[in-house]
Parts: sequence; structure tokens; C-alpha cells
Amino acid sequence: MRLCHLMLWLRLLFGLLALTAVGWQLRVHIGLGFSVINFFSYFTNLSNLLAAFVLLFGATGTLLRREWSFPGDWIRYVSAVNMAIVGIVFAVLLRNVDLGALLPWVNFVLHYLMPCVVVVDWLVQPSGERIRAVQVLRTLIFPAVYLGYVCLRGHAVDWYPYPFLNPANVGGYGHVALYSLGITLTFLVVGALLVMAGNFCSPRFSATPRPIATRT
Repeated sequence: MRLCHLMLWLRLLFGLLALTAVGWQLRVHIGLGFSVINFFSYFTNLSNLLAAFVLLFGATGTLLRREWSFPGDWIRYVSAVNMAIVGIVFAVLLRNVDLGALLPWVNFVLHYLMPCVVVVDWLVQPSGERIRAVQVLRTLIFPAVYLGYVCLRGHAVDWYPYPFLNPANVGGYGHVALYSLGITLTFLVVGALLVMAGNFCSPRFSATPRPIATRT
């Protein structure tokens, strides 16, 4: 089986698996009478939904034999960075936290399996063009907006998706800022590493050969 065909089926499989895990947990969440807005306020859920979109978009592109185009490569890179952060933050800060009604298999898929899948997908079929270092800074746009939303909404409704973002749990907003700074630095380091790895792997290890332009 050609590698591109294998990539197609793997992207379909894991994209649908991520959607299934998020959807299944949402059903449990609603069944327990919890807020839907709260559910979609978790960075993990948002990042996994983006990852599912990226993988299914990629599978569709391969099926139609079309090249990645905007927002393909850029969104794939952002998704890879976000999912790497999901895995790292969970392992470092949340692994021993009470996960409440989160199902064990959903926890495994969203926090362990999918981060690995999306990062490997990026490395196996990286961008067709070299990514500039400035792109790393742009990966901070979404988490910055997310942090602002969480802090403002958390102050208004007294609910935070993660304990390290709740000033009442960590000793005030100063400590929230320190946690946020640490995660920001992690974003920058992970983003830079994925840029270097993607540039190194492209195009030599690309799963789908890029067509050579010819003059007519």
C-alpha cells in the first residue's frame, strides 16, 4: 500500500475517532446537566476538534488528489503545536487531577493519542514550503485569545476549565500569570521545534510528492 493511501485512511480513522471521543463526552456532559458552554471552554476539546478538522481535511485532499492550500499547511502547523501543548500540559499539570466525569478512554484519546497522532502527521507530511520563524509567534494568537476569554468569563461566572487558571486555587492572579507565562514559553519552544523538524523533513520525507511546475 502506498504511503499516501495509508495516510488517507489513518487521517480518516483518527479524525473520526477524535470527533467520536469529543461527541461521546459531550453526551455524558449534557446527560449530567453540565453547561455546554463550559464543555467547549476546555482548550483540549477545542484543540481536538481542530485536529479532527485538519485530519479529515487532509484525507479529503489526498482522496481528491489536491495539494494542501490555505488554510491547510498553516492550520496543520497550528494544530500540531496546540495538540503538543495539550499533551504536555496534561502530563505535567493535570495527570493527577480529579477528572470528574471524563471517561477513561476519552481521556486517553484526547490527551495522549491525538497529540502524538497530529505531531507525527506533521512530521511525516510537513509543509511544502519552509516555515519562517515568525510563524511561531503567530501560534500564540489563539491561546492568548483563549486565556483572555477564560479569565473574563471565569471572573463573571466563577468557573474555570483548569485549576491553574483559577486564582482562588493558585494564590491569586499573579500566580495565574506565572502559569500562563510558563505555558507561553512552552508554546514558543514547541513551535520552534516543530518548525525546525518540519523544515528538516520537507520535502525529503513528505508522504505526497510535490508536482514540478513545467512551462507550456
